[in-house]
Amino acid sequence: MEAHQHSPDSSSEECTVLEAAPSKNACLQHAGKVADLYCSGCECALCEDCLPAHNDHPKVALSQGLEQRRNRLQERLGAVQKRLPQISDALSFVKEILQQLTNQRASIEEDIQSSFEDLHKQLDVRKSVLLMELEVTFGLKQKVLQAQIDNLTRGDGDITATCTQTEEALAEEASVATLEVEHELEERLKGLAILRMPCQPEENDQLDLVMETDGLRKSIHNLGTIVTTSAVASQSEAMGNGLEQCIVGHPASVTIVTRDKSGGACKSGNAILSAEVFTPDGSIVDGEIVDHKNGTYEFVYTVPKEGDFSLALRLYDQHIKGSPFKLTITKASEVEVEVSPSTTTATNSAANATPSTGSSDGTKRRGKSPGQKKKGSKRASSALGTPRRKTQNPIEDDLIFKIGTKGRNKGEFTNLQGVAASSTGRILIADSNNQCVQIFSNEGEFKSRFGVRGRSPGQLQRPTGVAVHPSGDIIIADYDNKWVSIFTCEGKFKAKLGSGRLMGPKGVSVDQNGHVIVVDNKACTVFIFQLTGKLIAKFGSRGTGDKQFAGPHFAAVNKNNEIIVTDFHNHSVKVFTTEGELVLKFGSNGEGNGQFNAPTGVAVDVNGNIIVADWGNSRIQVFDGSGSFLSYINTSADPLYGPQGLALTSDGHVVVADSGNHCFKVYRYLQ
Repeated sequence: MEAHQHSPDSSSEECTVLEAAPSKNACLQHAGKVADLYCSGCECALCEDCLPAHNDHPKVALSQGLEQRRNRLQERLGAVQKRLPQISDALSFVKEILQQLTNQRASIEEDIQSSFEDLHKQLDVRKSVLLMELEVTFGLKQKVLQAQIDNLTRGDGDITATCTQTEEALAEEASVATLEVEHELEERLKGLAILRMPCQPEENDQLDLVMETDGLRKSIHNLGTIVTTSAVASQSEAMGNGLEQCIVGHPASVTIVTRDKSGGACKSGNAILSAEVFTPDGSIVDGEIVDHKNGTYEFVYTVPKEGDFSLALRLYDQHIKGSPFKLTITKASEVEVEVSPSTTTATNSAANATPSTGSSDGTKRRGKSPGQKKKGSKRASSALGTPRRKTQNPIEDDLIFKIGTKGRNKGEFTNLQGVAASSTGRILIADSNNQCVQIFSNEGEFKSRFGVRGRSPGQLQRPTGVAVHPSGDIIIADYDNKWVSIFTCEGKFKAKLGSGRLMGPKGVSVDQNGHVIVVDNKACTVFIFQLTGKLIAKFGSRGTGDKQFAGPHFAAVNKNNEIIVTDFHNHSVKVFTTEGELVLKFGSNGEGNGQFNAPTGVAVDVNGNIIVADWGNSRIQVFDGSGSFLSYINTSADPLYGPQGLALTSDGHVVVADSGNHCFKVYRYLQ
């Protein structure tokens, strides 16, 4: 019997039957059942076995139910997708705020560093002054006592020697030969007996230091405050009758309550809040923001005419809740004015304040409350700093222009010191802490700069003085390198002079013979060099005498080739011949006409008048050639703050280094 064979493609009952794929509409609750209905209430598919449990529920055909659900899902997708631009904008805005916060942190950090560096400099200056006063006072007392010691020592020696000689003569046998010697000894003894000797001390040993530091320590302990709030615009709100009924010509008041992100009331002030009332024609109505320092603010404004207006209240440049508000202004006859405590407060506030839109604490700054700080704005001077004169109204002064801010770029300065002017119409500035010299035209146009920081020849470490030689070479006093450098007019290094002799050169000048005048601030000496470096003469020492100095700063040369030196700590100006003989001295410590509080820069005009920068009094005084006070240069509108070097430009103007304000200023000067 043949075996029964099957071909691969033959079919038979014995073949394995593959399971059919489940239906895509299979019921999820009952296996093998197909759903054909949709429960609208439960939002699920139903088979015939599901019907009893959903007997009373609304049902539709499965295809219809699925389509309804798809439509609903599509609607929700569309609604959510519409939020993406909003979220994207919010993300960009928050990132921008974070960047601004980061920038503000960097700016404040820089300001803190700068402020404390300035304080350190002030303390260093004061320390130097005290040490100088100590040295001078000690020197004067020491000189008196040492002179007395020398006198007593000489007297003691003379008496001892004479007594010894007399004893030796008495020991010998008396004779005619000894009469002459004894007679001489007797005369000497008579003189010594009546010789007046300084046996009582001619000076005392008192050297005390009175240092009142308690108040200073307390001030330092409380110096500076980081100001911020947690207020956000989206939670902050406004209220008050100024949002409801406003009457023409009557002050209206709006109270703003600042809140944090959770809606909690802020308890501190200084938020940056702005308020603007717009008239129908787009102009702005004046008003004032008062910061109550407790998280609430009051905006008081007065509208001059009736009509429809808008009030925009912004916190950190974002509208608060409900802003901008629509206002309707009516005449007083149309609405009965009800006087309430808040109205009275608003009226009184407005009566005592100068109108100025959006400025709290009565400050007149349009649209901004205190706490806002702009980069580059002038800070109030420290209580430890030199006070500055303040003016309420613009004053016409002699200022033509000023150049510079604090920085390290072209046209920016950090502790500028010496100033020079060339016959070719150039102004040269010794930019001390930037280790360079910057050159400008007489009109203030930047031309060039040169200088590399370092302690090698040709490098600058602390340039303080600058002068221009008739040859065109530029002469620079380098205080920290303790020498004077010579550069070409293009800024190429040529030579140095004074190395090994100078201790702290501050100012330089050139006399009519082309010699270099160097004022050594530390050695209290004036040196005169040839351009080759050969020393011709020097004069001066530390002290308070006529031919002495205490921290001399700058020098100028008059038409008689006399050297005019500013004697900083002796508060005077002294004029010398090139041999060091005193010709003239004028000035004393004080604030009156002709007095100084540490003179610095000096220049001489064609008539021989002497122009002096008065550092501590922050002014410029003019004297005639004999030292008599003539006038001031008017600097009232934009006050100086610690002026340093000073020069006369080729077109007859005065240029001064306004060191404390990090700029130089050019003033009119009538010769």
